Amino acid sequence: MSMIFIGGSREIFELPEPAIARIGAIVAAEHGVLIGDAPGADAEAQGLLAGYKYEHVGVFHAGKEPHNNLGDWAAYHVPSPGGTHGSWYDAAKDREMARRADFGMMVWDGASPGTAVNVLRLAIANKPCVIYDLARGRMATTYNVEDWCAMLRHADPDIRRQAEARMTPDERLTLPG
Repeated sequence: MSMIFIGGSREIFELPEPAIARIGAIVAAEHGVLIGDAPGADAEAQGLLAGYKYEHVGVFHAGKEPHNNLGDWAAYHVPSPGGTHGSWYDAAKDREMARRADFGMMVWDGASPGTAVNVLRLAIANKPCVIYDLARGRMATTYNVEDWCAMLRHADPDIRRQAEARMTPDERLTLPG
């Protein structure tokens, strides 16, 4: 069973039809799903998986309890380092999902630096990630850091700066030039 890290932007409250179909294919193939507890794309994907009554799901959260666990699945607490807040609060759980995953599927609004960094974490490990880029109305797959750089070429330059601000020093070292 392959493990799929599903995630996306907090500002997405409706999954695109191709992403819904892909989640249906993940369920049909009985792959494991690793998903966060955030509102937006995470909660939307959780709702779809719960509607399927799908059992092979793990919900990762940084707080004491998950914000969303719509299928009452196994919950995995990945605490943040003491004193972290904002984007750094969720970074440890996101890194853990990327580490455990074989593949990724992200629904990106073209602006979320957190989603962009999650794609990079998969790319660093040469794990394929299908991205539904709602800003550009297209789907793409990243396989490596070069693909990630190509994905960001079309985004506002500020998005890349924000993404880099969320990276660990090791993650930043993987970027060309």
